[in-house]
Amino acid sequence: MFFGDIFGPDLLVVVIVVAVLIFGGAAIPKLARNLGSAKTEFEKGLKDGKTGNASTSDATETKASDSDK
Repeated sequence: MFFGDIFGPDLLVVVIVVAVLIFGGAAIPKLARNLGSAKTEFEKGLKDGKTGNASTSDATETKASDSDK
């Protein structure tokens, strides 16, 4: 388990300490909130994209069946 040895809990602590030093303690909650809202918007876009593709294919099928008449 090569990755298990590299990405252990001690590395997580180091990353958190470095993030606090770089961004400051007050900016971390804002950063987390922005990442959460970005994730929500991304998932919403994926869901809308899937719905949009289904409605587009339905419209194409309707046009094809109208031309058969």
